Parts: sequence; structure tokens; C-alpha cells
Amino acid sequence: MTTSRVFITIVSLIALGAISACQTTPKSTAEKENLTDESQAAVNSFQREDPGLKDFLGRAYGYAVFPNIGKGGLIVGGAYGRGRVYEQGRAIGWADMTQASVGAQIGGQTYSELIAFENADSLNNFKANKLAFSASASAVAIKSGAAATAKYDNGVAVFTMPKGGLMAEASVGGQKFTFVSDADASSGKTSPTTQP
Repeated sequence: MTTSRVFITIVSLIALGAISACQTTPKSTAEKENLTDESQAAVNSFQREDPGLKDFLGRAYGYAVFPNIGKGGLIVGGAYGRGRVYEQGRAIGWADMTQASVGAQIGGQTYSELIAFENADSLNNFKANKLAFSASASAVAIKSGAAATAKYDNGVAVFTMPKGGLMAEASVGGQKFTFVSDADASSGKTSPTTQP
């Protein structure tokens, strides 16, 4: 791989991070409705793949669903997606996910991701923008029976469902999340206020 390709990949990731940092909440009402519809459709797709997931989510305190995550890389990689956050079955806000990774990877893919929160503490940690997955974090690829064997790790369980593309590495390690409540989004905030 040439140095110029590495440079272009890194610059692209930096640009992706800069763009995504201020767009946690969809800008228009139509975009918000579209993302809400896509999020519900993604949950339905997860449950079609594994009907047991409905009971798993029913016992969870809340969940975040990212219907369309795009991931790509050539040694250095990155991913981005936006989604909807639910607490006790009620939509409470928006979230985005960013990921940067270095390692054995080549190609691109799109997938959906569902993060279940075991209790109020784990969801509150997410809402406070304190959730980030370690490099060794893994997700359960959804299939029939996956929810029956899924276990919470530090209060979260992660499920993924591929939508398209090929990639040699599909870990959730390095993912970071930003949350904006519906109340803040209604008042015009599209990303959380940064404390000095």
C-alpha cells in the first residue's frame, strides 16, 4: 500500500469525524421521521432474524438502534452511523456512532447495530456520552437463537446485522457514541454542549 493511500484514508476519517461531530440530530423534521422509521424497521428486521430478541429487548431497560452504519478501511478504517435511543419502549433521543480502527482490514460494508442496556445505570452512562467500546469488544451477529445466548458486558449487549459489502474485520471495538435528547433537539441543539 502506498503512503498516499494511507494519507487519503486518514484525511477521509478526520473529515468524517469533523462532519459527524455536529450532526447527531437529523436537521429537518422529514429527516427525523425518516431515521425514526428506519430505526423501527431495523428493530423489526433484527426480530425477524431472531424472534427471541423481542423478549430480550422487553427485559432490557432501553436500547439504541443504528439502522445504517457505513464502514470502510484499508489498514486504517472508520465507521459512522446515526440512530434512535429508547428508554422503557419510548423514544427519548438521537445518537451517532463514530469508530476509527487500525489493523487487518480491507473493504467496506454496511450493517445495522442494536445496543441493549441492561439497567438505568448503563443507559445513563450512554446518555452522558461515557460509553466507548474497548478494542476487544465484540458483538453478536444476529441469527435465530442469538438472543438466548447473549450476555451483557458492563451493562450492554450488542447485536449486528450485515446489510451489504465485504470486510475482513467487523469488530465494534473503538466505537464512541454521542447522545442528544429529544428535548435538546427540539430546542435546536444538534450536538451536546461541550464543557470547558
